Amino acid sequence: MRRIAKSTGARVVISLADIEDGHEQFDAADLGTCAKVEERRVGDWEYVFFEGMSLQSCQTIVVRGANEFFLDEIERSIHDSLCVVKRVLESNSLVAGGGAVEVALSIYLDDFARTMSTREQLAIAEFSEALLIIPKTLAMNAAKDATDLIAKLRVFHNAA
Repeated sequence: MRRIAKSTGARVVISLADIEDGHEQFDAADLGTCAKVEERRVGDWEYVFFEGMSLQSCQTIVVRGANEFFLDEIERSIHDSLCVVKRVLESNSLVAGGGAVEVALSIYLDDFARTMSTREQLAIAEFSEALLIIPKTLAMNAAKDATDLIAKLRVFHNAA
């Protein structure tokens, strides 16, 4: 199979030739248009880039890596990320992450523990403090100042 791309001004017509009987034809109106067709080299491979597409909104992600395992992990991560975006767009809602739920629960439990006058107050307060390990760990993994971010989260949650 041989692919042929012809640029006619702002209209690009792509046809496939030499398919079985060699008479395969496509109507140009069914193919769409783009402003520029260009072949570029990325690393060791050459790719054809279509830019300025008028009606279609298609994107390509070129992934490069050291080995197949690494590429599989990248592909899985991209797939997971696109699924998350799809779910958010479908449901039009999201749950805050990054330890926000744990901080909110910690504040609630802290306030609840202060209303008690028994020894259970200590256990609830300790559990409240233990919940803050999750946002602290996330902050440290992101190379951020955990103490500063926890303080900001507590301020935002108390204000809300």
